Amino acid sequence: MNSQFTVRFWTSISLFKRYSSSNVIRHGLVGMVGRTPMVRLNKISDETGCDILAKAEMCNGGGSVKDRAAYFLIREALNNGQLKPGGTVVEGTAGNTGIGLAHMCLSMGFKCVIYMPNNQSQEKIDLLKTLGADVRPVPVVPWDDPNNYNHQAKRFADSIENAVWTNQFDNRANRQAHIETTGPEIWEETNGKVDAVTFSTGTGGTLAGVGIFLKEKNPKIQVVLADPQGSVLYNYFKHGKFERTPGDSITEGIGQGRLTENLKGAPVDDAWPIMEPDLLNMTFRLLDEEGFFVGASTGLNVFSAYQLAKQMGPGHTVVTCLCDTGQRYYAKLFCREVLEKRGLLDSLSEKYHKYLH
Repeated sequence: MNSQFTVRFWTSISLFKRYSSSNVIRHGLVGMVGRTPMVRLNKISDETGCDILAKAEMCNGGGSVKDRAAYFLIREALNNGQLKPGGTVVEGTAGNTGIGLAHMCLSMGFKCVIYMPNNQSQEKIDLLKTLGADVRPVPVVPWDDPNNYNHQAKRFADSIENAVWTNQFDNRANRQAHIETTGPEIWEETNGKVDAVTFSTGTGGTLAGVGIFLKEKNPKIQVVLADPQGSVLYNYFKHGKFERTPGDSITEGIGQGRLTENLKGAPVDDAWPIMEPDLLNMTFRLLDEEGFFVGASTGLNVFSAYQLAKQMGPGHTVVTCLCDTGQRYYAKLFCREVLEKRGLLDSLSEKYHKYLH
């Protein structure tokens, strides 16, 4: 590394360690990774007699839970010498990891190239471009197709000098981020009184990392995977077979057709399929009752936590996360025409229609 870059990088590392561990001034974007607020969702908590808590991950510097993984993926590439000053970070991503990486690259002095499925929200694509990323939308094809967006990202990174494919799905630096940050935060902020955690899963990093850390603290803590329609993970963890549940989902970046390296060995106690009407109505309920403008993945997370709280009974503490804000899905999730075309408008409670455009 050249001297200027070395100072910049190691200053970022030391400031991350110093300022992400307390509530003092955060220095730079890297210092804004983690230590997000823990929020009690009052209405559904009161209804169930439980404390349903959520980490407000939109409060990370890049605006989503994926900022944690983005930082750790870059950190690993630097530590093992894959990435050097002026290099290029390449990733295949449905959006939020790419946004996190783009923010980190600007902050730490790298170029950023993002391959993504061409069915993602325009808001995410526009934001990535605004953040200086070279965005390359490609047709949606399965993982085992050589033209899957992840494989294209790897080939491009391999074709140029000083570039790294961060490989968010199978690079365990992703789940390490949650072993080192999210899990400890949940444990500390609940004073060790957490009974269960539940998360939706794309790469598997959040669920696996949080689960691994918390199970070491207390093996009785329940770890529940919340799965959208069209994913195989519910059937895999419940029945041991890679079989998709019927339908597809309006959510973005979650659900899988395979078991990622990040998810392998994760201490998952149970898995639930979450239906579109349920996650949709919870997304709008959070807006209507709590004032949280969030995306569908958050609606899925919170509906799973709500169901888990009802199953466990009063007096328990259930933790999940608010993944990001609804602004990233405004043209899709909050659009009357889109919901109608997807056959979801009639399943959305009439009282929430006032929030549609």
